Order: sequence, then C-alpha cells, then structure tokens
Amino acid sequence: MTIVLARRACVVAALSLLSAGLLAGPAFAHGPSRQKVVEKIEINAPAAKVWEIVGNFQDLNWHPAVAKTEGTGGNAADAKRKLILKNGGTIEESLTKYDADGKSLSYKIDAVDVKVLPVNNYASTISVKEDGGKSVVEWKGAFYRGFMNNDPPPELSDEAGLKAVSDIYKSGLAALKAKAESK
Repeated sequence: MTIVLARRACVVAALSLLSAGLLAGPAFAHGPSRQKVVEKIEINAPAAKVWEIVGNFQDLNWHPAVAKTEGTGGNAADAKRKLILKNGGTIEESLTKYDADGKSLSYKIDAVDVKVLPVNNYASTISVKEDGGKSVVEWKGAFYRGFMNNDPPPELSDEAGLKAVSDIYKSGLAALKAKAESK
C-alpha cells in the first residue's frame, strides 16, 4: 500500500510540475517539412524518341537554364554530373537509379549553393511513358527548403523552394517538348 501511495504522489507531483511549466512536455517546435513537386507534359512524339533526349544522364543541355553538362560514369549508378548554368551557378548531382527499359532515371543533388537553388536534400525522378504514339513525361522531386531552421528568410522558404523547382521543371519540360516535336 505504501508503494501505491508513493506512486500516486509521484504522478500528482509530475502533473503539478507539468501544468506549472516546470517539467518539459513534448516539444512543439517544428522545422522544415519535405516538399514535393510533380510536373507533367504531353509530347507529340513516341516515348523512344523523347527518351533519346532525356535518357542520357550526362547530357542535360536540352534544358534552357543549362549552358553545359560535365560528367563521369555514363548512366551507371553513382554516375556524377556537374551542371554549369547560364546564370553562372553550378549544381553537382549523382545518378541514383537508371531504368532504360522503363524509361526512368532518378538522381540527387550533391552540392548546390542555396542562392542558385533554394533547396536542401533534393532528389528527383524523370520518366517517359508511351501514350498512344505520344509521350507523357513526368518530372517529380522532393526536397527541404533552403533554410533548415525555423523562421526562414523569404528567399529560402518552402514557397521559394517550391516555386524554383516548379519553374525549373516547367521550363525544362516545355523545352523538351519543343525539341522532341521539332525533330
């Protein structure tokens, strides 16, 4: 009986301290949450033709923001590429998965200045699907905002990351469509 009374006293004391704010309860602070972007486009060209353009990890020169692509490792897992952007920025990436038969490749960013692209821990997949003689290209990515703590500045917020990635995908897919449909 003494043990039961001692336990009750401990519970009452803990509840009193908790309600007084002297005993830490669960933390309510929240850092960044993973953001996702998915963009799709229909291209009036067969999937094989579109894959010829996007299926080489070492060549992202079809994207209007890219001035030059340098890389090593071809389309093998862990292949590397460095994108030299027209605005002078650079992005270093690694190939994480390559499926030529499924017309899909996945990659991640290894290094980028958040002033160039306001994101962290970015991973992406681009895939091409046949759709009755046409193609549907899907480009999707997931990432955290550029500022990993609470209260980010506007240029490193979730919204800034979402807009930047969405703009990259949309401009790239529009350029891909123009290139594939003109050949």
